[in-house]
Amino acid sequence: MKLTIPSQILRDAINKVLSVVDKKNSRPILTNCLLKASQGQLEIIATDLEVSAKILLKAQVETEGSFCINSKNIAEILRELPNDDVVLNVEDTSLLKLSCKNINYSLLITSAEEFPQLSFQNQSSEFRLKTKQISHIINKTSHAISTDETRLYLNGIYLQLTDGKLRSVAIDGHRLALLDTNEFIGDNKFLADGVIVPRKGITELKKIADTYPEDEVSISLDDSFMFVNAMNEYYLSIRLIAREYPKYQTVIPSKTAHKFMIDRNAILNAVKRIKILSNEKTNGVKLNIQPNELIVSTNHPALGQAIETLPISFDGKPTEIGFNAKYLIENLSVLNETDVTFEFNNELSPVVIKADDLPEFLGIIMPLKL
Repeated sequence: MKLTIPSQILRDAINKVLSVVDKKNSRPILTNCLLKASQGQLEIIATDLEVSAKILLKAQVETEGSFCINSKNIAEILRELPNDDVVLNVEDTSLLKLSCKNINYSLLITSAEEFPQLSFQNQSSEFRLKTKQISHIINKTSHAISTDETRLYLNGIYLQLTDGKLRSVAIDGHRLALLDTNEFIGDNKFLADGVIVPRKGITELKKIADTYPEDEVSISLDDSFMFVNAMNEYYLSIRLIAREYPKYQTVIPSKTAHKFMIDRNAILNAVKRIKILSNEKTNGVKLNIQPNELIVSTNHPALGQAIETLPISFDGKPTEIGFNAKYLIENLSVLNETDVTFEFNNELSPVVIKADDLPEFLGIIMPLKL
């Protein structure tokens, strides 16, 4: 096998698939990426058997062939090479000769036959999404994905087709983020039942969306996998979380008795300032809701106390609610710089956070007993 390709193009492609490579070293071959050269293009594949990525690149292919090489090693080499053509030459089955200008490497490689066989397409259940929509979904909901490995079914974003809209939900037991995508075209039987896309798959989806910010991707599903095709150049295969998602609807209050409005930047910056003196474990802050004013406060036995008063639009009875400041900050950060509405029933009930200019979004935070 022999081919020539610009170093910066190969470097970018290897860096994209590098995050997919198996970090746990469960099987040595999974620390490698597979390179295949044929018909004027180079195919690069990496996998941990849960998430797989494939990138197709144009290359000057003199001799076709394939091999596996240590992903981290080749990435580090390419990072240090100048921006010039790289020649990859495999003359025997165990050695790759890599050259760029007057720089030469002889690298040990593994047979491509040892690499797992992967599928990247299932066209029977295909639909399309704009990459802007994918970014919007991830940006608004991913902060609420649980990191608790004992509750695997919460370690991703739940996608479901509801009333012709694509609904995206993330919950971690303390908060919920929900977004409806109205401009969804497609009728997918798997989406009707709902699928859970794992955190690592979400990270790789975001990478595709960032690579093609003005394009569409084709997505197909089967019982176990989500397949993503971006411009016939960048492919993903994501193993779905095979669990039943909790009944998130039960967390959403059917009606709320009280609400107040406040400038998003004002409360976000206040909570950031007050959080500095909050308890390191709970990040607890109090919101004392009074007619026409909100008092944000915290008290740390070893550091002191902090209080900030903000004007609000509220005419209900005074209520004091405790929050984890980190959750409050993350929820407010995904909203635009406008007025936000807090809806609640009492100091122990879920608090709903909405924004007028983002009616398709709903955020919920459970109060914290302080």
